[in-house]
Amino acid sequence: MKKLENRVALVTSATKGIGLACALKLAEAGASVYMGVRRLQAIQEICDEYREKGYKMVPVYFDATDRSSYQSMVEETVQEAGQINILVNNFGIGRPAEDLDLVSGSESAFFDILDLNLGSVYRISKLVVPHMLRAGGGSIVNISSIGGMIPDITRIGYGVSKSAINNITQQIAVQFARRNIRCNAVLPGLTATDAALKNMPEEFLKSFLSHIPLNRMGTPEDIANAVLFLSCDDSAYITGHILDVAGGYGIGTPQYGDMMRK
Repeated sequence: MKKLENRVALVTSATKGIGLACALKLAEAGASVYMGVRRLQAIQEICDEYREKGYKMVPVYFDATDRSSYQSMVEETVQEAGQINILVNNFGIGRPAEDLDLVSGSESAFFDILDLNLGSVYRISKLVVPHMLRAGGGSIVNISSIGGMIPDITRIGYGVSKSAINNITQQIAVQFARRNIRCNAVLPGLTATDAALKNMPEEFLKSFLSHIPLNRMGTPEDIANAVLFLSCDDSAYITGHILDVAGGYGIGTPQYGDMMRK
């Protein structure tokens, strides 16, 4: 029997990158995976492609800027599947061109990022937890960021929003542990998604890699492996954990990167 047989998972923003990798990993483990996306037809084609491998994946409409879609996404999933056992809050945005330091950055961008990144975790979890309670428990995995633990010279809104996700993860964990609902967070480091590779200059990537002891970028599959672990019974005694999947980034001395570049 597969690890997630007879379980229903909901993954937000599962069109590509980390979200899609998580959906595929959970489906491979036997879960029925509902993928919260805007482009239903494009994702339906992916679902059809993987059906031949025995994966059950279903697109449901979700747009993080449209709050009504949060409730319709959850209701459609429960109506069709009967329950939700696993929630992966993967949605997240950044606005690096506007989200700078405290003085130079855009105030509206700061609060937009906070509302969308933290707000989506809060609002969707609030909708899903009652269904998990009726099902006898469940697992919530929030996709945060290493940037939520290590301050930066820019992207203040993004860092604060991810730090807040780390905290709400532990709040949910404490509040619902006695009801058999676990909540953990996965913190990706520099990950080789299309968005990252297209928007980061080569010099920046080289500099960043010099601070990663494992000396490579992460892959969406690296993140998905951690999500699978926290979603299944292998982690049954783990809740409120903030798990960085960042290749060791941040554990070296400040001089580590300088030494590696020599």
